[in-house]
Amino acid sequence: MEKLEVLQKSTLFEMLSQSELELLAELSRPRRYAAGEVIFEEGDLGDSLFVLMNGEVDVLHKDGKGEAKVLATLQPPEFFGEMSLIDKEFRSATVRARKDATMLHLTAENLATFRKNYKDGFAFLVINIARVLSNRLRETNGRLRQQA
Repeated sequence: MEKLEVLQKSTLFEMLSQSELELLAELSRPRRYAAGEVIFEEGDLGDSLFVLMNGEVDVLHKDGKGEAKVLATLQPPEFFGEMSLIDKEFRSATVRARKDATMLHLTAENLATFRKNYKDGFAFLVINIARVLSNRLRETNGRLRQQA
């Protein structure tokens, strides 16, 4: 898949115009990771997000014993890493390539450039991030209720 096609399919970029998507495609950089390679570690300072083009990644979190547990497996065109762009905090999980994977990398600087050019598009992007985070929180709450 090409960069623009991936962005068009991702829920992160719903409601964005063709010209907005084209700028984001231009700003994004493809990154390739081999199966087993870590994209980022829990506790790293984050300043970017990733959109999967192909392959799969596992989202991992260390339990009380320090063992990494898989929280989720993501596939194209899902995205991850967005939380650090919102709260400017450390990464809350480790993400590791489950299979060889290619992803688009968008930094905080890329998104600042996008915001300067497309204020409304940037607002839609933030709304989409909030919507996905809300959905993920609901899923987590559901899992916690099942465990209780």
